[in-house]
Amino acid sequence: QLQLVETGGGLVQPGGSLRLSCTTSGFTLNYYDVGWFRQAPGKEREGVSCISKSDGDGSVYYSDSVKGRFTISRDNANNTVHLQMNSLKPEDTGVYYCAADVLDLTGAFCLASLVDYWGKGTLVTVSS
Repeated sequence: QLQLVETGGGLVQPGGSLRLSCTTSGFTLNYYDVGWFRQAPGKEREGVSCISKSDGDGSVYYSDSVKGRFTISRDNANNTVHLQMNSLKPEDTGVYYCAADVLDLTGAFCLASLVDYWGKGTLVTVSS
């Protein structure tokens, strides 16, 4: 059974950092594009960052709102995906979801509507 489990969320002050991790099981991570999505209260789920599968073109997508502050990485040997979040802002607050799909999720395709597999999410709150 394919599973994705997020950890690392919490309360952080503006300007602080958090590192989210997604532990996967039940499938071979190498063959999947993976990404991080977030959903703020009252808003739709949006793509934050997506990275191509290991034998893909190596492309990485970041939304404009997080570019230069967040870094996505994948560790296929340990079946994990990370999201390093620096210089956090109150508008980064939301539930962060790990996602995976065999199809392309990078670039313009880092869209929640295209994702087949989801974790349950971890809450990130940026507040003083």
